[in-house]
Amino acid sequence: MTGEATWSAVDSYVSDRLLAEADPVFEAILRANAAAGLPAIDVSPAQGKFLHLLVRIAGAKRVLEIGTLGGYSTVWLASALPPDGHLISLEYAERHAAVARENIARAGLLEQVEVRQGAALDLLPDVSGPFDLVFIDADKPNNPGYLDWAVRLSRPGSVIVLDNVVRDGKVTDASSEDRNVRGSRAAFDYVHDHPRLDATALQTVGLKGYDGFALALVR
Repeated sequence: MTGEATWSAVDSYVSDRLLAEADPVFEAILRANAAAGLPAIDVSPAQGKFLHLLVRIAGAKRVLEIGTLGGYSTVWLASALPPDGHLISLEYAERHAAVARENIARAGLLEQVEVRQGAALDLLPDVSGPFDLVFIDADKPNNPGYLDWAVRLSRPGSVIVLDNVVRDGKVTDASSEDRNVRGSRAAFDYVHDHPRLDATALQTVGLKGYDGFALALVR
């Protein structure tokens, strides 16, 4: 067994051994998303738990998410917040935002989570920081703009996570015409050149194939 079959099997093993006690609401959210016809591009359960743990490790009370989809990652993030914590999530598609709100209500997190619908770059000027953690998982061509706002809305010590930066390894192709690849490369350039960001990126394999994320600490 090699390749994607192995990656999926390991993801299943991790879920069985380490996520078996997770709230069943997460499975309910994925079922609701599928029933609503949303694309199956949510983070994996293991990645969701990783985001949850990052919020706890950072001691985050305020979280900004750019790209809600059906709220699966939103609930993973928000469920790690303390009682006085708050999360704002920005979603372009009206249908996705509506499904996300239903899922957030299903998780009992409506008082802590606010979903704002519209183009993120239009919404961000009206968002008030600072945030302790920012998770970016939206359209990739706008990654540099999202990163710029993430830094503006952060403080020293804030954490920024940018998803889907490896693109099946295509991020190394400087001649690529793929807008998503070009967006990922532009994100790397932005982080490389920004004096306030100390960052790395990790490749990932699993249920979602071969990709990766960048992790930055704001100086």
